[in-house]
This record gives sequence, structure tokens and C-alpha cells, in this order.
Amino acid sequence: MASNGGGVSIRIAILLSGRHGRGSNMEAIARACAEGHVAGRVVLVLGNHGDSPALARARALGLPVRVLPSPGKAAPAEDEAAYADALRALLEDVAPDLICLAGYLRRLPTEIVGAWAGRIMNTHPALLPAFGGRGMYGLRVHQAALDYGVKVSGCTVHFVDESYDTGPIILQSAVPVREDDTAETLAVRVLAAEHEAFPRAVALFAEDRLRLSGRRVLVSDSP
Repeated sequence: MASNGGGVSIRIAILLSGRHGRGSNMEAIARACAEGHVAGRVVLVLGNHGDSPALARARALGLPVRVLPSPGKAAPAEDEAAYADALRALLEDVAPDLICLAGYLRRLPTEIVGAWAGRIMNTHPALLPAFGGRGMYGLRVHQAALDYGVKVSGCTVHFVDESYDTGPIILQSAVPVREDDTAETLAVRVLAAEHEAFPRAVALFAEDRLRLSGRRVLVSDSP
């Protein structure tokens, strides 16, 4: 896993997608940086819909925002390749030490994963490997957890690999499931856990305290 140098303020790019995302995890990371809980700063918030609430929130926070439309589900391979090239160019332009996927619902292009290996994080609203994978996002995840009858759910922050939700786990935070929970009520409590766990994982990276050993992410007491 690449080192960020330890003790140096890192450059963070945050990727979003979708027209309706609120960007609350993006804001949690940005505020953690602004308040000194993370030794870093957000150098890019990138979305694919310029009118999304998430990008409006980023602009209100004074963060640098860019928009890159993404291909549709049935787009030809050349459109996907062009998107990957454009995404890589935007990222190389801001040179992030860490990329955070905060509501990025696409699979990240392989070349991006390779270029920033060990430097891309994602958050998922369940305790992986449960209730993850392609198409598992938002209320679908929480409904699946309730349908299965779990007593504990939560969130997972993990490094990103080339598949959906399969990268090495950095942090997990458990959230008890109540007897009267709906997908909506469970989602509120899991999101609150994400707002704590994601910035914490970013802070550990910025402090150079994460080490990869096979599939295990080891957290050291000091850099």
C-alpha cells in the first residue's frame, strides 16, 4: 500500500454519482478536514449531474466542483473508455493522495483503481461481506438486512478493488436493528455511523497508520 508520507496534509478527491444524492458523507469528510480532525483538504468534488443536491452542497461549502457526465448502462465500450480517460485526466490534474467514493454508484474504471491502488476508499451501509455487491445501495441494502432478520447491521469503510464492495476492510461500525425498524429508520442510524467512520478512516490514512497484510488492514498506534 502506498504511503502518504505521514504528518503531511493530504489532498482528497471525492467522487459522487447520481442525480438525487445528498452528499452527506462528502460533507462529513470536508468538515472533518476543516475542523482539524483530518490532516487534509478536499481538492475536488466530482459528480455526473451538475444539478444534484450533493454538488449544490459542495458548492455551498466552498469546495472545488467539477462535473463529468457518465455513460448510460447500455453505452458502448468506446464511451466507457472515453469516460475513464476523462476521469483519469481530471484526477491527475488535482493529484489526490486519496480518492473517496461517497455515493459513487458506478464501478470505478480499472485503470483508475490501478493508478491509485491502496489510495481509494468507499463506504457501504452494511457490514460487508453481507448485503454488498452490484445493485446493492441505498434502501435496498437496509431492506435486504431486515428481510434476512439480522439483529445487527452497520457500515463498512473499505479500500476499493476492481469489484463491487470486495476490497479490504478498514473500519466497521455496528448499528443494532430494532424490532420496529423499517428500511428508512435503519438507514438514518447507519448513515450517522458512516458520518463518523468514513472521516475516521480518512484520518488514519492521513496519519499513515494503515498497513495492508493480505486482505487485512492493520491499524498502527502511531505512524
